[in-house]
Amino acid sequence: MSRSAAWPASRAAVHWKSSASWISYILLTLGLGVMVFPFLWMISTSFKTLDEIYSLSLFPSRFTWENYATMFRETPFPAWMLNSLYIAVIATASVVVFDSITGYILAKFSFWGKQVIFVLILSTLMVPTEMLIIPWYLVSSSLNGMDTYWGILFPGLISGFGIFLMKQFMESLPSELLDAARIDGMGEWGIFLRIAVPLVKPALATLCILTFLGSWNSFIWPLIITQSEEMFTIPVGMAFFSSEAKDSSNWVQIMTGATLSVLPLVILFLCFQKQIIRGIATTGLK
Repeated sequence: MSRSAAWPASRAAVHWKSSASWISYILLTLGLGVMVFPFLWMISTSFKTLDEIYSLSLFPSRFTWENYATMFRETPFPAWMLNSLYIAVIATASVVVFDSITGYILAKFSFWGKQVIFVLILSTLMVPTEMLIIPWYLVSSSLNGMDTYWGILFPGLISGFGIFLMKQFMESLPSELLDAARIDGMGEWGIFLRIAVPLVKPALATLCILTFLGSWNSFIWPLIITQSEEMFTIPVGMAFFSSEAKDSSNWVQIMTGATLSVLPLVILFLCFQKQIIRGIATTGLK
């Protein structure tokens, strides 16, 4: 093929690649709009007055903070938010501690029955949550955990998925590095805390984020175990509002409460977006 004939072909390929890129950007923008529009509508409605609650306008004619003041002054929403935050933080800390230690032991220690234990842990991932509710309820009832923080927390204090995740990352650590630390006289706890944990920070960040999100959005178990409004978490409280949404004021409270419930997650993402992206990307590579 002559050089003069190759140039039009190359220009056509560049033109097609540019067109494909523009089409991809347009499709991604449309998809982003479809995903973001409900959130914009929710946030905008939380600033509307009762007269504008059913208007088709996205933005209110007059922004008002009265809906937020009402939520904090006349509803148990502050208690619900504190309950969700307390449960999510405690569950995340517990999962990180126990799962990282268990994953390290399963990855770097040899003992009888290790594979059997690991298979049993993995088997818990195949059991639907709905099948575990009755055993959880019986245990919680026998230990006086009804309508308490302990009753809400205990099913999520350790995670089979977290153990699997940490084991996979711990296995990538060079055993020679750990052996060198043992030769230098460092104890097992020192090796774990000062060598293993810093090297698996992306996995820990991923585990923290997924556990916090799961605890924050948990609905079925807190709905069953809680009895008083003061012990509700945000998802249960918002469901309570939705069940009583008989007039426009309730719908304003629902939108305002939903906006407040999403706010901590948005702040979490903005503060740790680099760790989130790095951790999820690294998890995908594993």
